[in-house]
Amino acid sequence: MFKSIYIHPLTYLLIIIAMITANFKKIIIYMSLIFVHELGHFLTAKYYRWNTDKIYIYPLGGITRFNDLINKSLKEELIIILMGPLFQIIFFLILVCFKVENIAFFNWTLLLFNLLPIYPLDGGKILNILLACLLPYKTSYIITIHIAFISYFLLFIFIIINYKSLFLFIILISLVFKIMDEYSKRNYYFNKFLLERYLNNYRYKKIKYITTINSMSREKTHFILSDNRVYTEKEILKKYFKL
Repeated sequence: MFKSIYIHPLTYLLIIIAMITANFKKIIIYMSLIFVHELGHFLTAKYYRWNTDKIYIYPLGGITRFNDLINKSLKEELIIILMGPLFQIIFFLILVCFKVENIAFFNWTLLLFNLLPIYPLDGGKILNILLACLLPYKTSYIITIHIAFISYFLLFIFIIINYKSLFLFIILISLVFKIMDEYSKRNYYFNKFLLERYLNNYRYKKIKYITTINSMSREKTHFILSDNRVYTEKEILKKYFKL
């Protein structure tokens, strides 16, 4: 498991700064909260037999990456995401029972930050899942990223006005690159979503009639209306990929 953990260089910098300023105990507690949070995602994903790629530890939180199919259960994905904050809260309550000091601010700051609707933070992922229940896959993803940019802009203004911190500014810069990276991959993810639908025999109870593959949704079986006839997903996707 520990081979699957990547610690960002900024995290090492934060630890060094904490050691120099005699705040090593606080940073250990803080990093423990992040680790337990990601452990919640990791263990729940293992329970559902998802393929976990790597756990990334950043100064303001972590990200658990999955090397798995996009067309997985929305319910399972939501539970995996929610278990991160739940594990963190349980760990926080345990620390409180042992009378660990100066933990509440770290816990709630980390938790609230992580639940902001900024993809790929947990809040952004939860938003994407909720939208995917109502909207086509491509539409829900694009809306999620646009909300992420808006939320990030508001967060950036808030922090710049209230906190004159070079370190926080660096964190914000790294976060916006993450959002931009996700946006740049939107077509890759959509094609991956479609290719999975073609290669695997997914069968869902919910049936949806559409006129274009851009309207395809997760956990729905589609029939495409085109040229005055009805096509199956396989037929349309075979033409799309020119197979």
